[in-house]
Amino acid sequence: MGDMTNSDFYSKNQRNEANHAGEFGCTLQELRSLMELRGTEAVVKIKETYGETEGLCRHLKTSPTEGLAGTAADLEKRKLIFGKNFIPPKKPKTFLQLVWEALQDVTLIILEIAAIISLGLSFYQPPGEGNEAKQQDGAAAMEMQPLKSAEGGEGDDKDKKKSNMHKKEKSVLQGKLTKLAVQIGKAGLVMSAITVIILVLYFAIDTFVVNKKQWLPECTPVYVQYFVKFFIIGVTVLVVAVPEGLPLAVTISLAYSVKKMMKDNNLVRHLDACETMGNATAICSDKTGTLTTNRMTVVQAYVGDVHYKEIPDPDSVPTKTLDLLVNAIAINSAYTTKILPPEKEGGLPRQVGNKTECGLLGFVLDLKQDYEPVRNLMPEEKLYKVYTFNSVRKSMSTVIKMPDGSFRMYSKGASEIVLKKCSRILNAAGEPRIFRPRDRDEMVKKVIEPMACDGLRTICVAFRDFNSSPEPDWDNENDILSDLTCICVVGIEDPVRPEVPEAIRKCQRAGITVRMVTGDNINTARAIAIKCGIIHPGEDFLCLEGKEFNRRIRNEKGEIEQERIDKIWPKLRVLARSSPTDKHTLVKGIIDSTQVEQRQVVAVTGDGTNDGPALKKADVGFAMGIAGTDVAKEASDIILTDDNFSSIVKAVMWGRNVYDSISKFLQFQLTVNIVAVIVAFTGACITQDSPLKAVQMLWVNLIMDTFASLALATEPPTEALLLRKPYGRNKPLISRTMMKNILGHAVYQLTLIFTLLFVGEKMFKIDSGRNAPLHSPPSEHYTIIFNTFVMMQLFNEINARKIHGERNVFDGIFRNPIFCTIVLGTFAIQIVIVQFGGKPFSCSPLQLDQWMWCVFIGLGELVWGQVIATIPTSRLKFLKEAGRLTEKEEVPEEELNEDVEEIDHAERELRRGQILWFRGLNRIQTQIRVVKAFRSSLYEGLEKPESRTSIHNFMTHPEFRIEDSQPHIPLIDDTDLEEDPALKKNSSPPSSLNKNNSAIDSGINLTTDTSKSATSSSPGSPIHSLETSL
Repeated sequence: MGDMTNSDFYSKNQRNEANHAGEFGCTLQELRSLMELRGTEAVVKIKETYGETEGLCRHLKTSPTEGLAGTAADLEKRKLIFGKNFIPPKKPKTFLQLVWEALQDVTLIILEIAAIISLGLSFYQPPGEGNEAKQQDGAAAMEMQPLKSAEGGEGDDKDKKKSNMHKKEKSVLQGKLTKLAVQIGKAGLVMSAITVIILVLYFAIDTFVVNKKQWLPECTPVYVQYFVKFFIIGVTVLVVAVPEGLPLAVTISLAYSVKKMMKDNNLVRHLDACETMGNATAICSDKTGTLTTNRMTVVQAYVGDVHYKEIPDPDSVPTKTLDLLVNAIAINSAYTTKILPPEKEGGLPRQVGNKTECGLLGFVLDLKQDYEPVRNLMPEEKLYKVYTFNSVRKSMSTVIKMPDGSFRMYSKGASEIVLKKCSRILNAAGEPRIFRPRDRDEMVKKVIEPMACDGLRTICVAFRDFNSSPEPDWDNENDILSDLTCICVVGIEDPVRPEVPEAIRKCQRAGITVRMVTGDNINTARAIAIKCGIIHPGEDFLCLEGKEFNRRIRNEKGEIEQERIDKIWPKLRVLARSSPTDKHTLVKGIIDSTQVEQRQVVAVTGDGTNDGPALKKADVGFAMGIAGTDVAKEASDIILTDDNFSSIVKAVMWGRNVYDSISKFLQFQLTVNIVAVIVAFTGACITQDSPLKAVQMLWVNLIMDTFASLALATEPPTEALLLRKPYGRNKPLISRTMMKNILGHAVYQLTLIFTLLFVGEKMFKIDSGRNAPLHSPPSEHYTIIFNTFVMMQLFNEINARKIHGERNVFDGIFRNPIFCTIVLGTFAIQIVIVQFGGKPFSCSPLQLDQWMWCVFIGLGELVWGQVIATIPTSRLKFLKEAGRLTEKEEVPEEELNEDVEEIDHAERELRRGQILWFRGLNRIQTQIRVVKAFRSSLYEGLEKPESRTSIHNFMTHPEFRIEDSQPHIPLIDDTDLEEDPALKKNSSPPSSLNKNNSAIDSGINLTTDTSKSATSSSPGSPIHSLETSL
């Protein structure tokens, strides 16, 4: 019905509605008014206006079962009249808005004020100085502005980063970087303030005390120029000290990694998930399609009292049994599930739809039978009743009406569950015989367990006949799904992906525990876990079923206790026969555990609609790109485009690489920071001028911020990253080894810079640049200092590629062309700046021998790096780590309501629609339950048995219910209620209502629907009409 909330569209198209209403007999305004009605009001309105749902469908020229015709002309006409089914995206900010936001940075505002003052003073000519007076510092400050704004202020980047965060908790790396940046910024602010104070005091004492000069009014502009110069030097120290490049480095590293991860089949939806994955300590993975190929094939069968270890010959199966088997599989499956011819000659047939059903349909074809004629004789709209598959029911059943008026129900599902409901089984002659509990136990031991131990998923196919009079109460699901006759039990193989065992071995070596969470039989799950390498014989591990898991983690009142979970999860490796609720409980239990020193970082895979809560709760949620539902993808952080577990290992590598890349950048930047600040501070205090001028400092700042972050943050990952344990949430960003490298290289650089500053003019036989007048031309002396400083940074950038004390700093350097390009490009630009920069860059051209000395001193950085690597870190007890994040700092208070604030316009509109839809649905359900309770005639009017034809296109989507009271958590399968009377009182059978479950994100309390199936979705019901329209 299009975007019915778009008022702009409505006002624009009122005329169209009037003109075209006759074509459909229903206007957009009428559809809007229908959507505002709920429950029986909507039913009455539809009946009065259109005469049942079919009448509305006729007006809209659509089919309740087939949908729209889909012709281009028809679709265009509908778009014109009813609008596009499109949520408007958030309007992007313009370039000027982004520039204005960048200009709000405090440092930039200070620089702008200083630039204006300095520029104004530069036009003043003091007495006796003539036209020679120039003011370069004003230009320097003006130069500073575009460079700074181009990089973006730290606060600006943090705001953008914050707006992209999808979880309430800051990412680990961001928290550590924020804390470190604040600490460095405070230190830089103190240093810059001290610098300005010392410069001003030195000038005042020297001028007015030592030289005893008077403050004359005509000299005031000159003195002010000096003070502005001192102020700009101080601000320059601050600019160099504040690590604006940190957010930039993180963004570049993450953005680069995200782009590259696409090639490794990881579609990253949230940037911070990339680095979080590097700290992952646990992965809870699905089995089907992730660890296995998700190509189901029946390889064993028990039919006619015979266990066939391979596909039986059709002639050996009784004709009656074969006919029942083909009908049961063909009809009791989603009609969208098909086996299609291979795309290439000699290839495997294509499986479309539910893979388990594809395996069963393939079994029919292997028996030399065809399922299409059966479906043609019994089209989907003739199906009388469908009990869809869900995680609680663990089975699916379809009722059809026979030619004689009686009913037949076909069922299929998990073998141990369906067999409990069977009282008969077809024998070798195709006739039913009594199937007692001891027969079932024997069958479990001799057939099902051997199949499961071979890693096969066992499915039981059964049927039941009902008399036409009296018609059964289809809502009494417990009675309907009982007294079945078993047709056969099949063993379906889903082979383990060949690359998975090696991928899991890499995870285990990297300190990551892999757990399998599956709905399969415990024996099947254990067999697959052994094949994958998740568990090894002789190890101390746990394999539990969902029922046993819940029994162990709950107290006498049925409440989950963290202490009980803590006793289980460290050894748990396989959770079988589990529901999505169990998966969420496990993930939450591991994350909330305080049993281990480091908080566990958990990654989870999911593909189903009700995997959403677990994907949201996990630190990193992986959705399946092929088999995953839209809800699962929306709830996830990363989408695996190939549904392959080995792609998760690639994500771990990239995550760890991001962390290491930031550490490399930090090691390089902090070295430059320390040296530049000390040189500027010491030089200014001793010589009343900084050896590195404002514009030169900014060029250095550009090298160490933008270029270095681009060069060091784009290092490709290596397998070596998987040879260490996860860093953990509390590990400091700067290790003691890195601190050794930072301080060691700072000592080398400071020694040489100060040597050149105080005796450089003698070494090179040139004029000294110290104590030069205010507007003196650039000197060779200070140009050599600047050039040497940049050369040392360039070669130290190569040293910074290694952060763990490795000696070979050139290892893999040519695998990163960006790094090589930036180093060579920076060197070329430096040549241009020195030789042709002139006064704007305060540079004087250098001779070739001077250039050679500068490069030689820079090369010394590589040699000095080897000396530093020789010194054992363990001997340097005084070294401290930095950038540690404490537990209290992980969740800042201002971010607690972050989720509410971050929703953009499009999301807000979507969520409002979801909330309205579920609120309305809740009202409908409440009214239906009340109506049922009083047995009023309205029940018959709402849904007649004759109109209860049902489809199961949505069979893979489990159902939800919105509850006002405490959510009911399904502990066990409904078939197990026989064994636990206490639970039976608190549980009711699942319904067959199959709703659109796209509201996982809406914040509404969703639980598995265990209400009666009075609200069954059927093409003839108003509820179905509302459901499919949305």
